[in-house]
Amino acid sequence: MAGLGVNIDHVATVRQARRTYEPDPVWAAVEATLGGADGITFHLREDRRHINDRDAELLKRTVTIKLNMEMSIARPIVNIAARLRPDQCTLVPERREELTTEGGLDVVRLRRRIKPVVERLRGEGIEISAFIEPIAEQIEASAEVGCHAVELWTGGYAHAKGKRGVERELKRLADGIEVGRRAGLLVHAGHGLTYSNIGPVTALGGFSEFNIGHSIISRAVFVGIREAVRQMKALV
Repeated sequence: MAGLGVNIDHVATVRQARRTYEPDPVWAAVEATLGGADGITFHLREDRRHINDRDAELLKRTVTIKLNMEMSIARPIVNIAARLRPDQCTLVPERREELTTEGGLDVVRLRRRIKPVVERLRGEGIEISAFIEPIAEQIEASAEVGCHAVELWTGGYAHAKGKRGVERELKRLADGIEVGRRAGLLVHAGHGLTYSNIGPVTALGGFSEFNIGHSIISRAVFVGIREAVRQMKALV
């Protein structure tokens, strides 16, 4: 059975809209855990637009399930990750002008920069995943630099139009799962997954983890985080 990682960044986004102390993403992590989440995911960005250093420190101290830190390969962030030692670090691309992470990390092009980051974090006992597009070369490069897992970007599927477009993207994901398995990697999935579109992705089989944030937090506005997580967990 695949695990559900709940991304709590959007709780911090609401807090930062007023630059106050609520809602607290650390408390959101507690609620998600009580709702049955298998992991908590957060992205400590260089610009600290949502999750901040205080959040990261408290999450490390309090989260009792898998803690997954999304991060760029910038040295200051790598230093923080090495000190915090979350259970998993997921390497992602990061641009200040983006609304959210779009597309995957180009491991093929950046492998010389990524490999020492992976080696350092692995040396701290951290599992490493790379957030990449479902492209064979990117998956294979992720294995070559020492990643334990890859998280396949499901945005292409989530934004696909028409039956043919959806089928094409599902085929890309299925192929990505197979390439990842042959490379000895765990294969995760994330980006743009919702209550209404996750079914065909879970039906592919082969994914060991789904990381979902916006859809869960959006539903939580109406039903609460625990119930929103329970509903998504049932679908996963």
